[in-house]
Amino acid sequence: MNVGENVKKIKFLIVIALIFVLAACGSGIPNALNYEVSDFTYVDQNGEDFSLKDLEGKVWIADMIFTQCETVCPPMTAHMAKLQSMVKEEGLDVEFVSFSVDPEVDTPEMLKEYAEGYSDDLSNWHLLTGYSIDEITVFAKDSFKALVAKPEGQDQVLHVIKFYLVDQNGTVLKEYDGVSDTPYDEIIKDINTIL
Repeated sequence: MNVGENVKKIKFLIVIALIFVLAACGSGIPNALNYEVSDFTYVDQNGEDFSLKDLEGKVWIADMIFTQCETVCPPMTAHMAKLQSMVKEEGLDVEFVSFSVDPEVDTPEMLKEYAEGYSDDLSNWHLLTGYSIDEITVFAKDSFKALVAKPEGQDQVLHVIKFYLVDQNGTVLKEYDGVSDTPYDEIIKDINTIL
């Protein structure tokens, strides 16, 4: 074997090693969760079908709320609205998705009225319903590793209080506190990292 062939082999091995290193870097988000969001087609606040396919190629922030919530949902929704406004000011193309955890109560009309109390622009904010409590319980567990439970005979739902950063491939990369000390700047920095 001559020197030229050795150099070619070494270059080839370096290229392969670089591919593996770059693949390992993935999203650029340290300690990414890497949960895959399950496929879904639900109904938004306008009564229109909205699915995971509508989010393909887009970065999005997800949370779980319900309109009759007496505790954590009002601050979560206020924080989501503030984040939506900040993202808009930054000129970032991001979608926002709120899954109702009380879908048998939350109609599209109720969700729309609820959201309009927090934001005057719902063009990139989709509040979803149109499924059973059992479906959202399984979806939340499978997609976000999150608890949703509606105790028998009660009108309040137990649910996760996180915001989730989801990438263009439907992969959940990171979670943030949605109720108190919501890290807006960190979320925007992370969005910029994956855009």
